[in-house]
Amino acid sequence: MDEILQIRRAHPEESGLLTDLAMRSKAHWAYDSAFLEDIKPDLTFRPEKFMPDFHVYILEAAGKPVGFCSLVRIDLGTVELDDLFVEPDDIGKGYGQRLWDYAVSVARDLGFRRIVLVSDPYAEPFYARQGAVRIGEKTSSIREGRVLPVMEYELSG
Repeated sequence: MDEILQIRRAHPEESGLLTDLAMRSKAHWAYDSAFLEDIKPDLTFRPEKFMPDFHVYILEAAGKPVGFCSLVRIDLGTVELDDLFVEPDDIGKGYGQRLWDYAVSVARDLGFRRIVLVSDPYAEPFYARQGAVRIGEKTSSIREGRVLPVMEYELSG
């Protein structure tokens, strides 16, 4: 039997759930505990982040949250993929792809022409497979010498 997947809008009272999921997902990669502690403020969701131009969606498998994504309006034509995280035990099951496709669909429906994102270096190959291209780099505020890919995805009709 196929798994029942649902994507729904997140609610401000789920901020803790989103923070915990993001931290578990980030810990999947080979980051040390000091790095994870330093990055926690950047991955912490606060209820006040839920504003009209901040769209957060949770992917549930059989009613259990397995990932989420968020989009933030930059300007009239551009939206930023601010987050895309999947539970570590669920990486490789196609949930990241499902969230990416959903984010692209929402961005199109909202009338945006492009998606930009600052990728974790480990996630860059995933975004490149989706058709996003590196357009620059951003120096990490977490670790000196760490560079983050800045990527862009052009939305077509």
